[in-house]
Amino acid sequence: MSKETKNQVAGGILLQGGILALAGIISRAIGLVRRIPLTNIIGDVGNGYYANAYEIYSIILLLSSYSLPVAISRLVAARTEKGQIKNTQKLFRGALLFAVISGGISCLLVLIFADFLATTVMGEPKSAMALRVLAPTLFIFAVMGAFRGYFQGKGTMVVTAVSQIIEQIILVVTSLVFASLFFGIGTRFGNIMMDDKFAPALGAAGATVGCGLGALASLFYVVINYQLYVKRVVQKEAAADPTKRTEKMGKIMWIIFITVVPFIMSTVIYNVSGILNQSMYNHYMEEIGELDLKTLAMGVYSGKYKVLINLPIAFANAMVSTIVPSLSASVSKNDKVTARMKVATAIRVTMVITIPCAVGLAVLGRPIVDMLFNGEIDMAARMLYIGTLSIIFFALSTLGNGVLQGIGRIYTPVLNAIIALIINIGSLILFLYGFKIGIYSVVLANMLFSLVMCVLNHVAIHRHLHYKQEIKQTFLVPLLCSAIMGVVIFLIFILFKLFLPDFAACLVAIGVGIIIYLITMTLFKGITKEIFGMIPLGDQILSVFRKFGLLRK
Repeated sequence: MSKETKNQVAGGILLQGGILALAGIISRAIGLVRRIPLTNIIGDVGNGYYANAYEIYSIILLLSSYSLPVAISRLVAARTEKGQIKNTQKLFRGALLFAVISGGISCLLVLIFADFLATTVMGEPKSAMALRVLAPTLFIFAVMGAFRGYFQGKGTMVVTAVSQIIEQIILVVTSLVFASLFFGIGTRFGNIMMDDKFAPALGAAGATVGCGLGALASLFYVVINYQLYVKRVVQKEAAADPTKRTEKMGKIMWIIFITVVPFIMSTVIYNVSGILNQSMYNHYMEEIGELDLKTLAMGVYSGKYKVLINLPIAFANAMVSTIVPSLSASVSKNDKVTARMKVATAIRVTMVITIPCAVGLAVLGRPIVDMLFNGEIDMAARMLYIGTLSIIFFALSTLGNGVLQGIGRIYTPVLNAIIALIINIGSLILFLYGFKIGIYSVVLANMLFSLVMCVLNHVAIHRHLHYKQEIKQTFLVPLLCSAIMGVVIFLIFILFKLFLPDFAACLVAIGVGIIIYLITMTLFKGITKEIFGMIPLGDQILSVFRKFGLLRK
């Protein structure tokens, strides 16, 4: 493959990945902004109720529809690549029917069994209210997943990207309003019932109202875009489609089923570690009589620690949405050279972003938490010191899942996730009952799970795609530059906090850290002009670097 062709491949991945990644990061940033006042409204205890309800909701969402966009995008991309526009449209109608059925069933099950799920599974009865409010969102997300998968399969990430941002904006505003309103009502009724936990529980339920309203606004946006896209593009393409006999709906539904199920199995097993960890931790804390600490610690873990580490991981999720249909198209043409190039580009860009984020959160964990949140600070800071490596491992394992699914090895991530889950459960039992380190057991077990998944996925990619990982520019250079950045931002923070408030010193350190990282990465040739194109204001930064002779090519 020529250098020009390689650049074109990398550029395509970077462009579409950049659009979705930027939207994902903006969405996560908006979500982070939301969690700060939300924590201040409902407290760490309310966050604990919210976290337990959201874990159950997330798993059921994964079972019913979360994997639908990626699976549908793969099927749409394969047919579009062959010019089968009529079959593509029929496939989408089948996907929509599948989404309505799966979303409707999951919504009803949560409404009916909310008390059982909250009490028996999670050991947190007061989470049932929030779980019931979340139930309709399952149906909305299922339908929206079919539309997003269609557009991603067509090679455009803009509709999904914009819909994510719309969803988060509406979610932030409405969840804060309803959380405050419900918390106030809960306070009054809690006083009457002499139950000081009723207000946080009802406040958590109010916060989940925004999830449904945000999803509904996002669905409205994608439906309008689909109708416009059909009129402007699809009708013309369908008229030129030479296909005479389209696939039968029964066959299409079966294809969707056998494609979606492995994606669902992989995603559920990959993510079920979270719900198992929380459930085991909650039941353990009940056994030792630490009921109040149980909810508080889980609120800190979910509302502070996970919120911060999930922000850079959003980049890997965006790359997965981009690379699955792209790899499927390459594999359908038996072009493994291009497929390997796409994998290398996705991994390298993901590491360039996530490694410095992990180092930065480890070094400035406490001041960042103190700057953003009220309530328990020390516990969240210790979690970050211990668990920031999971950012790198989860980013790689998430991307590995997408690569294996994109090249047709859809059952391999399932097996890998099962192995990692067994190790996760064993390690959590050891940390809880052997070392007795409480909530930090969940942090360590979760990190070990992501590490095992990361290693197993890489081995599988090497075996099935004959992919050889480049080490120096992808891992060693970002690690070296991040280490330099980490030392600098630590010294900057210590120096500036002598005459500035901690939050101001933290902001200065972060700003300097970004500059130091970009400069060192450029000097060590770890970052290229294509990667600069993915960074917000990257073109402007690139222009400045060229003026100072830091980047000539």
